[in-house]
Amino acid sequence: MTTTGNPVLADILDRQAARTEGEQLLNAIVDFGVLVPVDANGSVMFVGMEGSGPSLPGYTSEQCCRERLPQAAGAVHCDVARLLDIERQTKVATLSVFSPGGYAGIPMSLLHQVLQQRGQRLPEDRTLTLGRSTHPRAVALRDALRDRLLDFPEVHAVWIAHARWNESGMEQLMLHMAVGSQAPEGTADRLMKALLENQPAIGDEEPAIALRVLDPVAEADEISRLDTLGLDTVRVDPATRRTEVISQEYDQRPE
Repeated sequence: MTTTGNPVLADILDRQAARTEGEQLLNAIVDFGVLVPVDANGSVMFVGMEGSGPSLPGYTSEQCCRERLPQAAGAVHCDVARLLDIERQTKVATLSVFSPGGYAGIPMSLLHQVLQQRGQRLPEDRTLTLGRSTHPRAVALRDALRDRLLDFPEVHAVWIAHARWNESGMEQLMLHMAVGSQAPEGTADRLMKALLENQPAIGDEEPAIALRVLDPVAEADEISRLDTLGLDTVRVDPATRRTEVISQEYDQRPE
């Protein structure tokens, strides 16, 4: 996958000017994004910074990512919408940006402030386009969900989509997972691990996989919207405790 670097941000960091050019630094991130590292399964990687908790790392180029985080399997370009979506899903509070010659830690709240000052809003239906995926990886995930979903009774349903971030053009597979509020912490991550454990590693030309966890009650409207998009869906029928697979491949008939 071809990704885009951020030379404007690199210039600020390389000159050690993050403190004196804070506004320019924030604008560079909002305008041009950063490269975020992923592991062999396509999951976003985090780093631990001294004196603080986990931080989302962002790099100004693929080469910079390879040099500073050689254990990463690759990097994906994330615009500000994607960065804030990662923040929302993971609660990570800090973005750590790196260039070949510099570094700065930025509270995610400052990115929100920049967008508010610009009068911008980032509702998902404007920043992210979802559609049905026929990629072999998506089909394999659907089949794995059919076999494993009953092992995770707190997970009500999973939608599998091809996702395209409108600002950056970045494309990936995205699983939306409806998980009950009483589910043990980490349920969604454990299910993802179970789905991927028998899958081949994601190659350079394959789409990364992202996960968004939904509250069935608080985000009922979003769940209803997902049901209108014709996505491959795997859900559990609460009456029969049977797994249903809904796909255009089956003419919308439950499997």
